[in-house]
Amino acid sequence: IKQAFTLEQATKLDLLEQDNNRLRKLLSIQNSSKAGTISAPVVSRQEKGWSQQLELGKGKLDGIAPGDVVMAPGGLLGVITSVTPMTSRVRLLTSPGSRLGVWVPRIKKHGLLIGIGTNRPQLELLGKTPDIKVGDMVSTSPASTILLPNLPVGVIQSLDKTALPAPKGLVQLLAAPHAIDWVQIAKP
Repeated sequence: IKQAFTLEQATKLDLLEQDNNRLRKLLSIQNSSKAGTISAPVVSRQEKGWSQQLELGKGKLDGIAPGDVVMAPGGLLGVITSVTPMTSRVRLLTSPGSRLGVWVPRIKKHGLLIGIGTNRPQLELLGKTPDIKVGDMVSTSPASTILLPNLPVGVIQSLDKTALPAPKGLVQLLAAPHAIDWVQIAKP
């Protein structure tokens, strides 16, 4: 967890610096602010699907709503899908049916991260990208309006550049869903 946290901080700093420079050039903005977060404990997991969802010990009474972003040491973990007054449910990025638009900052290309029920979601790139490499970082898009921009997600672990219509790969998440006891929740 310590290594994931250190890598998250370094990645966040790099992504924020890139985004800050881009915004300063486009809009001449000198300052930016970060949305507040809510800490919540993980109170339950699915017995047969530890890589699919989490139950958190905070809910609607704490200001949590469906669509809120869930982060852990390392980066993005998932999205709130439902809430009760005292609890909330998180769909993890690894969950089958989870789909998230992502960004590969080094090559400035978008892709789709798809949960396949394993510890490593699948990355489907949009179009041919011959210069993508194992080890490239994956983050949320700097232009995202659905999620917080520039959140670290993971590292590309394997690639199949021969896949059609575009390359596919597996991504090792920086936040380890199976090792998380507390999370941070933020509004997009």
